[in-house]
Amino acid sequence: MCGIVGYVGKNQAAPILLEGLEKLEYRGYDSAGIAVRNGEDDTVIVKAMGRLKKLANKTDQGKAVKGTCGIGHTRWATHGEPSELNAHPHCSDDMNVVGVHNGIIENFQELRQKLAHHDYHFYSDTDTEVAIKLIDYYYKKYAGTPVDAINHALVRIRGSYALAVMFKEYPGEIYVARKDNPMILGKSDAGVFLGSDVPAILKYTRRVYYIGNMELGRLTSEGITFYNLDGDEIKKEETEIEWDAESADKCGYAHFMMKEIHEQPKAITETMKQYFDGSKVDFSTLEKNGAIEEAGGEKINAVLKGLERIYIVACGSAYHAGVVGKNVIEGMTDVPVEVDLASEFRYCDPKLMKNSIVVVISQSGETADSLAAMRLAHDRGIPTLAIVNVFGSTIAREADYVMYTCAGPEIAVATTKAYSAQLITLYLLAIKIGELTGTLDDDRIKELMTALEQIPNSIEKILDDKERIQWFAAKYASAQDVFFIGRGIDYAIGLEGSLKMKEISYIHSEAYAAGELKHGTISLIEKDTLVIGIMTQPDLFEKTRSNMVEVKSRGAYLFGLTTYGNYSVEDTVDFAVYVPRTLECFAASLAIIPLQLLGYYLAVAKGEDVDKPRNLAKSVTVE
Repeated sequence: MCGIVGYVGKNQAAPILLEGLEKLEYRGYDSAGIAVRNGEDDTVIVKAMGRLKKLANKTDQGKAVKGTCGIGHTRWATHGEPSELNAHPHCSDDMNVVGVHNGIIENFQELRQKLAHHDYHFYSDTDTEVAIKLIDYYYKKYAGTPVDAINHALVRIRGSYALAVMFKEYPGEIYVARKDNPMILGKSDAGVFLGSDVPAILKYTRRVYYIGNMELGRLTSEGITFYNLDGDEIKKEETEIEWDAESADKCGYAHFMMKEIHEQPKAITETMKQYFDGSKVDFSTLEKNGAIEEAGGEKINAVLKGLERIYIVACGSAYHAGVVGKNVIEGMTDVPVEVDLASEFRYCDPKLMKNSIVVVISQSGETADSLAAMRLAHDRGIPTLAIVNVFGSTIAREADYVMYTCAGPEIAVATTKAYSAQLITLYLLAIKIGELTGTLDDDRIKELMTALEQIPNSIEKILDDKERIQWFAAKYASAQDVFFIGRGIDYAIGLEGSLKMKEISYIHSEAYAAGELKHGTISLIEKDTLVIGIMTQPDLFEKTRSNMVEVKSRGAYLFGLTTYGNYSVEDTVDFAVYVPRTLECFAASLAIIPLQLLGYYLAVAKGEDVDKPRNLAKSVTVE
């Protein structure tokens, strides 16, 4: 939600800020703005409503804005409608303090009233303007340093934030602070950089620092100094980012989403390498609180061996991966699994069993609801295992154990490769629990691992035949309502397929357990309604096909998705798509590919912005 960037160094700042914002536009694109200092001259603030290209045109690609120190922001609106007035950066009445913000300040109305009593005036509807003017208030009240002023303000602020602030009396310096929202700082010979995510600074440096919760930083062209809330200087370790700049570029594809769909075989292979030694699942490299587990991962193995229940907590596509994971884990082990939406988990007062684990799944590792759920588990004394894609993210740092998915940077808002990598980690977790608890013998484990190793090649085969999906999407781009049906794992696949369709093509779609059709949903079926039936589970194939016959008799147009060999489905459906055979427990990894492609090609056929769908942002860092 929202992207922030900053630079101070030897070069002109504005073009660097615009390049960084372009890499972060997936985080928000309602409006954008930059603020640049040119020595001791006044700060220049330029804002534009809409996509970043409008700001780029307004500033002649940044060339028209001079100065070597600046901050920038691309907005996903929370407080205040999208407008130029509400766009960041925001400033105090006398331009003494200028800043950008990612997050939500929950008590901004209370703070706004306080500041109004001290003769502050407000031009926007945002909580960010309140935060900037609160910092200005404390800076002037106590006549201290910027660090003092920010610390005083943060004590009063309730909510989440990543802040980047410049002070008139401190040219050539940027001050930052964060709580529950991501921020990464980097340095190179050209200067110092900040961003909400790695792609913003990856072109310039891979030497980075992760600023902790309730910590501050001072950025100058010489380097970075970190402080705690008491204003005491603290030390941070430098980290080397392993992603390369090419990972964050389209590399000839029309959209990031299509590039990332094609990167799924690599993402799966790289993720498997982390936890598979060629013969068995190996958690000896699993991380605990940032430290590598030694001696074969005995601590996590002991936790998994004694499990009586697993709680999977996630949002969006990660939740759908969790629904697949529940089916797979319960199919391989005797451990019952509950899957909860992170946004509901802590509000339903969950009754967590003693010998349990909470598995939190998040691509970004910054999802606000998932982070809150994990902290609740910690408060209850329950160990946590995070499945995340971003090294050093907040969830990764705070979890007891971390399984990293090796998908690389995912730029498109609609997840594809990160979802596939999450599925693989859940499969591996299921196999490991089955091994430790004795429900899987060596022969079955070998069969499972052989099947997993074949998944990347099977995905390549599906992608080789993607033109059939493109043809179908062009035919059905005018669809108004689409229904996905399936049972068991197939229902979980339908949940994700439906989400892919609605979030980028804006076609209303819903996924239902096929057996529920007769309990209300079938009343919505009329002539030519598109119904997508997913039938990859042999034991459920005939039951789902019977449900499809029911909707066909009411005029539905049937799209059937099944595995090679089930050719009898063509006697029922109007259009059939086949995926290579695999073990039924792993079918989601293959069946989701045609549905990702379908959502993509529908969006393209309708002329929609595939990578940046309306009203959505990549990382949901606010409740």
